[in-house]
Amino acid sequence: MLLDATLTYDLHLGAAPAAARSAENLGFNAVWTAETRHDPFLPGPLIAEHTTRLKFGTAIAVSFARSPANLAYTAWDLASASGGRFILGLGTQIRGHITRRFGMAWPDSPVNKLREQIQAIRSFWRTWQTGERLNFRGEHYKLTLMSPFFDPGPIKNPDIPIFIAGVNTGMAALAGETADGFHVHPLHSPRYLREVLIKAITKGASRAGRSRSACRISTTVFAATNKEEREFIRQQISFYASTPSYRPVLSLHGWDDVGEALSNLAARQQWDEMPQLIDDTILDTFAVIAPESTLAGALRDRYDGLTDRLTLYLPFQPGERDRFWRELTAAFND
Repeated sequence: MLLDATLTYDLHLGAAPAAARSAENLGFNAVWTAETRHDPFLPGPLIAEHTTRLKFGTAIAVSFARSPANLAYTAWDLASASGGRFILGLGTQIRGHITRRFGMAWPDSPVNKLREQIQAIRSFWRTWQTGERLNFRGEHYKLTLMSPFFDPGPIKNPDIPIFIAGVNTGMAALAGETADGFHVHPLHSPRYLREVLIKAITKGASRAGRSRSACRISTTVFAATNKEEREFIRQQISFYASTPSYRPVLSLHGWDDVGEALSNLAARQQWDEMPQLIDDTILDTFAVIAPESTLAGALRDRYDGLTDRLTLYLPFQPGERDRFWRELTAAFND
């Protein structure tokens, strides 16, 4: 099990080199950037330039806000600049954000469109690496033009991993079918991961004639080591659990009524009242609560055999809690 870090959502580009160097020095295997308040790709060249072994990727970039060509070109350049350390992580987001924040159309079948996006991206990469003619024809994209002026040509590390994210079985099955990895949303329980997501990944892989192990699992985990972090995680669970498309996670544990109440509060923008619905039983189901000294053991007990990569839903800031992070990475690197 490899330990990764997420660079803070408030990370500005000027801070990216120091954050990346610190993450590498502390022993993390990879760092992830998210598409929240900043573009997730822009820190990439700085991470590549200021580190030597650290992998890095997007967790996630919003796929439906971009064309396959945009994604293919950006990933190609980052893989080339980093010597093959870049991982392209994609997620669909939800309908409201795609239509109202990005101004793009929401597809009838998000799974089918994301499948086609991945196929199209790989078609670009194959054309650039081998010189074969670009000829991708699907329901959403027809891509047949690649003249030499626009062809970046081959690179040393053309096998760029594509991870996709999801909460429900459709995306998990798609990951098993066609992706190199699956980003597990922090709103999960070990039971949901084992009984729902991994089963779906395995089914998708079998359908495509692949081994389940061909799709690596990268899990972001709610974790808290003190009272302040507990309450922060409680608030985050209430926020995510208010989203109707994430309701199956609650349903597995019999908490549909909690999800419905959270959705009603969110619709009325009563954000401060929502964490009150997340009692300690729910908190302990979706989060690892342990002192810093025993957190590594608690994480291993909970996730051994369930995930290949682990990222804590705790802000990583260089120069803050360095001893804690170093001891944690050492525990996972043993």
